[in-house]
Amino acid sequence: MTLNALFAARLDRWDHYKDVLPKAFKAAGVEVHLALDIAPEEVDYIIYAPNSELQDFTPFTRLKAVLNLWAGVEKITGNTTLKAPLTRMVDFGLQQGMVEWVTGHTLRHHLGMDAHIINPTHAWQPATPPLSRDRRVTVLGIGELGMACAEALSGLGFDVAGWSRTPKTHDKITCFSGTSGLSDALAHGQICILLLPSTPETENLLNAETLALMPKGSFIINPGRGPLIDDDALLAALDTGQIAHATLDVFRVEPLPVAHPFWAHPQVTVTPHIAAETRAETCAEVVAENIRRNEAGEPLLHLVDRAAGY
Repeated sequence: MTLNALFAARLDRWDHYKDVLPKAFKAAGVEVHLALDIAPEEVDYIIYAPNSELQDFTPFTRLKAVLNLWAGVEKITGNTTLKAPLTRMVDFGLQQGMVEWVTGHTLRHHLGMDAHIINPTHAWQPATPPLSRDRRVTVLGIGELGMACAEALSGLGFDVAGWSRTPKTHDKITCFSGTSGLSDALAHGQICILLLPSTPETENLLNAETLALMPKGSFIINPGRGPLIDDDALLAALDTGQIAHATLDVFRVEPLPVAHPFWAHPQVTVTPHIAAETRAETCAEVVAENIRRNEAGEPLLHLVDRAAGY
């Protein structure tokens, strides 16, 4: 029997997926009709992006699952019209892109590269950076993406700690958890990387109080979610030197408004939400595999806990 999959993302994404998804379905051995417009009562699966115009799932009476194309699901978890299972995107391309971006910016701050890239006075100021083993890094959020980044940095020799809300263990990563462990994790990190989901519990996790727990002159790298940081508290910490520099890829409002003080602050680097993009070729394989699994009665991959928000 042919299944019907509705592609419910922005129209400009259709060209990226209209060929690779059918190829992935064929490779997975599932017969799926993919289209932009299918009668709601005939839809089996929705391949979805939260910025889609589709927000009311009530008409989709035979819907089996919504397969999200993004890693972030905070814009859909609260949708009360969605009764079907929801999955988030975890795939090789997204993970590898995040690892490369995080590693690049961690090395940039570790090596002090900015002083050589931008040196208008032509100052000759040799300063040998410490070895990676002498630089402490903390990753806040050690899920799929966070742990991949932590392992990559550990592989480069950094002294890496991770923090999660629930306990985890790793043979090479020092793992902290819970409210009590957050203080220790922040005190450890001379470079702090944020890869937590956006939930009510994580909003403003970095605020005036928690920023003060970090070693003076630390660096912050945020490719996770904008609301994780209290913007005003971060700006104040940058002005006092408590935080030496913040490299930010995500923001509360995107695109970042042109009048926002992050743009003009000399100790802030703004990147336009490019740390990890879903790549059609690799994510299509995950979508197809999830449809195959569901049809075979196997558990869906990366199923979202709606109550937890991720």
